[in-house]
Amino acid sequence: MFISIWQYLYRHFFRFWMKWILRLITRKCELQRICDSFISGERTYKMEIALEFSKNKVLQKATFVNQNNIEECVEDIMKEKNINPKKDKRFKVCMKACLLQISGYKQLYLDVENIRKSSYDSNNQYHEELLLKLWSLLMPYEKLKARITKQWSDIGFQGDDPKTDFRGMGLLGLVNLVYLSEKYTKEAHRILSHSSHPTLGYSFAIVGINLTEMAYSLLKSNALKFHFYNSVSGCPTMEHFHQFYCYLFYEFDKFWFEEEPESIMYFNLYREKFHEKIKRLLLDFRVILTLKV
Repeated sequence: MFISIWQYLYRHFFRFWMKWILRLITRKCELQRICDSFISGERTYKMEIALEFSKNKVLQKATFVNQNNIEECVEDIMKEKNINPKKDKRFKVCMKACLLQISGYKQLYLDVENIRKSSYDSNNQYHEELLLKLWSLLMPYEKLKARITKQWSDIGFQGDDPKTDFRGMGLLGLVNLVYLSEKYTKEAHRILSHSSHPTLGYSFAIVGINLTEMAYSLLKSNALKFHFYNSVSGCPTMEHFHQFYCYLFYEFDKFWFEEEPESIMYFNLYREKFHEKIKRLLLDFRVILTLKV
């Protein structure tokens, strides 16, 4: 209750007067001060908050601008805030970069969500080819005896037909696994080998799908904003999401063996512990989480 009252007072009273006083002192609006005072991810994040909290409709709409209309949107903002491009040559470039990242993050979530909502369809040739590609990447020296076979358990699926394991994350779980196996083949083979450990082993594919859910939830909750705003100068794309997923899988494998769980029965406990560790790292406004091999 107290927090809600404070948020209301800050947004509708204190913030207005703070901005007014600072504008008198600096002769610059809040957006200009953000461009001058912050860099990289923190700058874009603060810019996004300033636009969302603004009572000005032109500024509010800027956080939902289409990527094709960013140039026009920046011009509208400069006109609305009376920013002279000759006096502040840096602002236009800075504002455009921020809006590219803000709109790009929103579009990335929509793209990821679209793939997640696509159910695996065994009658879809592309889906089937993708699944078989995963097998060939992970098990290049062993051929599948059939499409439905117990061999799938060798790479960590639960049943004879992997399609049943993709229900939670849809096609996104498979796409992530294929990306890891194709772009980081040696690392994927090493992780698969670790997953076969006699006492600390785990189901490679099932854990991979579980980590897809983790990456997705972090994206949806906006926890990945600092990471993407720091690591991507323009619009974050599916490629960047896949890269973050690869980082998660690589780091989880290390974490699992460092923790040495008593058995796979404790998976959810250690999964949550790992999740909390990643969330703490993502709170740093300078954070960049990339796979380094």
